[in-house]
Amino acid sequence: MNTLLFPVILAGGKGERFWPLSRKDRPKQFLSLDGSSRSLLQATADRLIKLGGGESSAAGGFPTPVAHGGNPQDRAGSSAGDWGTRTGWDSLWVITSSQIAEGVRQQLPELPVENLLIESEGRDTAAAVAWASLEIKRRYGEDAVIGFFPADHWIADEEAFAHTLSAATQLAASTAAIVTLGIKPTFPSTGYGYIEQGEKIGSFNELPAYHVNRFTEKPNRETAETFLSTGRFSWNSGMFVFRAGVVLKELHTHAPEIIEPLEQQGADIYPQLPKKSIDYALMEKTTLAYVLPVDFGWDDLGDWNAIERLLKTEENPNVELATHIGLDTQGAIIYASNPEDVVVTIGLEDVVIVRDRNVTLVVNKERTQEIKQILKILQSDPRFTDLL
Repeated sequence: MNTLLFPVILAGGKGERFWPLSRKDRPKQFLSLDGSSRSLLQATADRLIKLGGGESSAAGGFPTPVAHGGNPQDRAGSSAGDWGTRTGWDSLWVITSSQIAEGVRQQLPELPVENLLIESEGRDTAAAVAWASLEIKRRYGEDAVIGFFPADHWIADEEAFAHTLSAATQLAASTAAIVTLGIKPTFPSTGYGYIEQGEKIGSFNELPAYHVNRFTEKPNRETAETFLSTGRFSWNSGMFVFRAGVVLKELHTHAPEIIEPLEQQGADIYPQLPKKSIDYALMEKTTLAYVLPVDFGWDDLGDWNAIERLLKTEENPNVELATHIGLDTQGAIIYASNPEDVVVTIGLEDVVIVRDRNVTLVVNKERTQEIKQILKILQSDPRFTDLL
């Protein structure tokens, strides 16, 4: 049984709810939002290359770029399943959009060119999972264990994260299973989907694994409180682990409209594929879903309020990533990309203020989800297209 994991980073998102900092030429995954020097994409890659035995350079950075010459098939090994020498960067894959592919190359210069899959047009996560799984199966065989990871997650305890993925890999390698990581909820969130655990099937790396009873979309607060009171529900992290052959067979059963065109016509058919999430296309339908309830400190960094969850301190009434002069201001999140800009506030509470280039955003923290509506207005007016 081979338990080497091939991690795939899903890096095609736009991160619209972090506008105006996140824009077309600089999406959220290219940003550093936790006060470190690493972008979200780099931090995700840094965590994942360690799983394959790779090492990043000191101080949390990335190694000096080196040339990756030769035939991709030579680098991949002479036969399917020849995985013994592939570690670190060689095992890492990234799937992204054509609009930001060059930015991904600049951010991850060590990534082998043949491990970067470029979508001609974004078709959501089901198509991305199907295409990447097909490519990895073609190169390494149907027993290759694949993990899918969004590029914009924050992980607090990387050692616990690695321990969890080892357990998920063991489960996926030994069972016809599509394993999802369920985050133990810390509050009744209405912004996350939930997973209800069913029968326990065993333990892996001392972590209990359960069959999934159901996936539930974002609930209202009363429902979320009920979920937490049962102790049977986890947040849906959007991270999955499975064998290539297992997920491709399930896609044939539940999403043939996605997998069959890809198999028959290749990536050229991509723009014509239906736009569906992997949750909707597969996870809500398959009987092979299993969940590992885990707790390694996690946030999906969905909007500006996530900055407060990461960086809020008792000493400061606000989260300040800018030069801020405030009078009677509390509960504010303040960001300026230019260190020379000064943000002055008087008598404000529970607001987000973002200053980036030629845009200033001021929004109540309870309404940050509505930033997407503002972007639709800007898209419809030719005067503002350069702001997107």
